[in-house]
Amino acid sequence: MENITNPKLSSIHHQLESAVDKLHEFTRVIEHKGLQQTVEDVQLQLGAPFMFVIVGEVKAGKSSFINALLDAGQKEIAKVAPMPMTDTIQQILYGEERIEEINPYLKKIYQPIEILKDICIVDTPGTNTIVDHHQEITERFIPHADLIVFVFESKNPYRQSAWEFFDYINEEWRRNIIFVLQQKDLMEPDDLVINIQGVRDHAIKKGILEPIVFDVSAKQELNGDKEGSGFSPLKEYITKNITGGKAPYLKMLNKIETSKSINEKIDASLTLRKQQWEKDTIFRTDIKETLDIQEGKTKKQITTLLENLLASYDRITNKTAAQLEEGLSFTSVLKRSFSSVFGTNTNLKDWLASQTKDFEYELNTTLKDKLQNGIIDVADNIQMMGKLVDNRIKDSETVLRNNDEIFADIAERRANVLRDLQQSFSDFMNNSENFYDESLANEGGSVTPKLATGGGIAVVGIVLSAVLPGAVFDITGGILTAIGLGFAGITLGLNKGKILRQFKGEIEKGRSTLEKEITAKLNDYTERIKRRIDDNFFELDRLLDHEEKTLNKLEGLRDEITHALESAKIKVEAMLN
Repeated sequence: MENITNPKLSSIHHQLESAVDKLHEFTRVIEHKGLQQTVEDVQLQLGAPFMFVIVGEVKAGKSSFINALLDAGQKEIAKVAPMPMTDTIQQILYGEERIEEINPYLKKIYQPIEILKDICIVDTPGTNTIVDHHQEITERFIPHADLIVFVFESKNPYRQSAWEFFDYINEEWRRNIIFVLQQKDLMEPDDLVINIQGVRDHAIKKGILEPIVFDVSAKQELNGDKEGSGFSPLKEYITKNITGGKAPYLKMLNKIETSKSINEKIDASLTLRKQQWEKDTIFRTDIKETLDIQEGKTKKQITTLLENLLASYDRITNKTAAQLEEGLSFTSVLKRSFSSVFGTNTNLKDWLASQTKDFEYELNTTLKDKLQNGIIDVADNIQMMGKLVDNRIKDSETVLRNNDEIFADIAERRANVLRDLQQSFSDFMNNSENFYDESLANEGGSVTPKLATGGGIAVVGIVLSAVLPGAVFDITGGILTAIGLGFAGITLGLNKGKILRQFKGEIEKGRSTLEKEITAKLNDYTERIKRRIDDNFFELDRLLDHEEKTLNKLEGLRDEITHALESAKIKVEAMLN
């Protein structure tokens, strides 16, 4: 048998070792202990003998088959018991004759038989009792089997448990498989032909394109009937395809396939994990876009509110300015002066005071009405910001489940983050203090959420309704005070133009203050609420950032491993052909 010191195999062997080392790192990074152990076993098995794993039903004659295959004669290497031995896996290896009890379910049998220099044989319990030891078999031996020999009882090769185990091996690990119908001496030739074809047909239906089937009689072989036992074609196949020089190549192919199966198993879950990250990233982007859209709508509504306020402000102040201009004309002032002397009309100061009072009443009443109507629309847009986000959180989509074979812990971690997000955001929405902002209040007063009924986001309209009129009235009150002081001491001798310029100057200053204050207060309030809503996603953002970095690393490892394994496979297959 060729070994890895052969120059033709050495470079491929090193390439495969490197790929398996990366695969081991892959399993370590994802912290999957089971796959990590499997890969470590692959590493240990790279230089081990070619492994036959014998599987089949209880009483199918597996032990007799092994004894005949090893030319044991009357010596029982694999114990043939009158009662089915369903509790032990026997690994038969080359060495000085001895038996090692590894654990209650596994023993190693060493025999100085020449063929065992090239192969080792694993005799398993019957497939109809294998459930008790499936972990030992499926994790320790099946992934590392270079050839699986399915032994059927010739009389009935259709038992369900055997074919169910075949499905697992074929789908999970894609092992090289041959089929053996044992105890053919108990069958009529015509019936045997039917069952041989039945096994072929069954295997083809399950995806084996060219099933290899042998019919043998261990009894005839052990009794010296070499011609009629059927073992000659089987041994010829083993010599030609395994012990005749192909064993190391086939073994490499099997290790490549095992490594590919592990890599693909991880990749299947990795694909789901990537899909989950992508969906969560889209979900998070949607939240941000929702906040941005609602912020834009709210600011447009603020602009509309301000335009209505200023239009009313301009209408009232322009009307008052016109009345002043007419009332301060020379004729009007002279007439008012003569009338006041004879007690038939108010004097100039009283008239100006009356004008100021009427102006104050009309301005404050009109602006209050405009504010009440406009604030409702602004508050609705801010409230909608929170409600839409709340609905988006409830609609988040899950594709990576907490029963995933590889990334169940990641799925659970994400589920916890989303569950905490839902709870914290619900608490946030129900807490009125989150929607109150001290910066809205005037320096001389404050409004607290405790004064509001309903709580939570419903407090937005109440807070704005309570705070903004005060802010507007402070501004208009300052204008009116300045105007009133300007009118104090007015006499007939004062210049009319100076009075009007003073009035218009105060009006313009007040208009500018009104525009800046209302815009700043409402825009700043909107931005603060938006930030507070967005702050609830801090833990999700951390998770998504960590996932992005981890996925990039895992995908890089996966791609390296895939490339290395495919390259090694092509080279080995080229040598075999």
